[in-house]
Amino acid sequence: MKNMTLTNIARACGGILSHCPEAAAATEASGIAIDSRQITPGMVFVATVGERVDGHRFIPDVFARGALAVVCEKLPEAPAGPCIQVADSFKALREIAAFYRQQLDITVVGITGSVGKTSTKEFIASVLEQHFDVQKTAGNFNNEVGLPLTVFSIEDHHQLAVLEMGINTFGEMHRLTEIARPDVVVMTNIGECHLEFLGDRDGVLRAKSEIFDCMNPEGHVVVNGDDDKLITVREVHGKAPLHYGFGQDNEIRVCDVKDDGLAGSSGRICLSGFADGKGDWEIPAQIHLPGIHMVYNAMAAAAVGRLLGVTREEIAAGIAAVQPVGGRSHLIRQEHLTVIDDCYNANPVSMKAALTLLASAKGRKVAILGDMGELGSDELAMHAGVGRFAAESGADLILCVGRLSEAMYAAAREKGGQAEWFEDMDHILAAIDARILPGDTVLVKASHSMGFERIVDHLTRENR
Repeated sequence: MKNMTLTNIARACGGILSHCPEAAAATEASGIAIDSRQITPGMVFVATVGERVDGHRFIPDVFARGALAVVCEKLPEAPAGPCIQVADSFKALREIAAFYRQQLDITVVGITGSVGKTSTKEFIASVLEQHFDVQKTAGNFNNEVGLPLTVFSIEDHHQLAVLEMGINTFGEMHRLTEIARPDVVVMTNIGECHLEFLGDRDGVLRAKSEIFDCMNPEGHVVVNGDDDKLITVREVHGKAPLHYGFGQDNEIRVCDVKDDGLAGSSGRICLSGFADGKGDWEIPAQIHLPGIHMVYNAMAAAAVGRLLGVTREEIAAGIAAVQPVGGRSHLIRQEHLTVIDDCYNANPVSMKAALTLLASAKGRKVAILGDMGELGSDELAMHAGVGRFAAESGADLILCVGRLSEAMYAAAREKGGQAEWFEDMDHILAAIDARILPGDTVLVKASHSMGFERIVDHLTRENR
């Protein structure tokens, strides 16, 4: 890792380097990890204190594995190698990642928003991979622990990094952007999420907009121009953002879009208003992920691709190459059943988008919906709103799971929907086989804390 000597690491996080021979102090680390099982010779282990596990317990282990050094809050007795003592290991992790980012000669795309961050990341990375060597956020590594680990995974050969940045409190995005320092920022939308901490959608916008604080002032901002909150972002660092969306006032828009339901969608993406002297572009788009909302992700990817020098042909190829990510509108087709696995997370906006997707399916449609977290004082009203939408969208059967989802169930019934409520996971799993019929299309969606992947596993297991 470029310039990541123990001396520089200690300086970056304000730590005290001890038990370190002079030669080791000038040695560059080969990597940094917080999981002791990932340590290989030459890596630095950051011992963090979590809710269940104290990483300090594994310090002897990592030295036995060949660790170059450990970053720790408590010095071990008779350590077997160099130690960098800090007051807060998680803070040190962020500070070390910020230092490493500054050593990298790389362009960074930062993505935030309430809904669609991961899918947008996949589209943008796929487009950029047609032209560049790209590193991207893996899984859900988008917070104050995951983002530093993603940054540490960037190597010298990478030309671009696509980093997803997720938050739930004020100040958190500022800390993330201090690490990532994006050159291009993409904002997908401002929805009703994390309202328990952010208050309302205006609070969400303020918190997400902290991403501008430490971005490259010469960089570019791309926002969803159909979002009523994002269109209030008039300029960032003296430059107007680029807008994408279905509205014809957007610089990046879609024409002749065809919604093929669960098979995806197609159309032409039209780009204008770019200051690169290349004129207007029209790009054929074949989107294999289901849901018309995926067109937004393709438009965002086309905008970023053009800003960073990708050709029209490469943009089209990158959009067509995107495959679904598990837990996010992932279509699982079986002989007698189709499951829409969208159980990674949920808020009212993404719930309604998923129900709209379900409505495009042929045959009998079943929605298995669970609690949405961090919605604040209006959480019951928001669950009721989803229940009404589910009934109105044409779901033939609505199965609601969880304490909050009882309001969803009641509202669906009031709207004439066929709905049932289950207290918890055990109750739904015991009842589900009697309610799913051959040929059904089943949507499975809830906040990640509900553990709805168990329902997906149950529905898709062999010999069910």
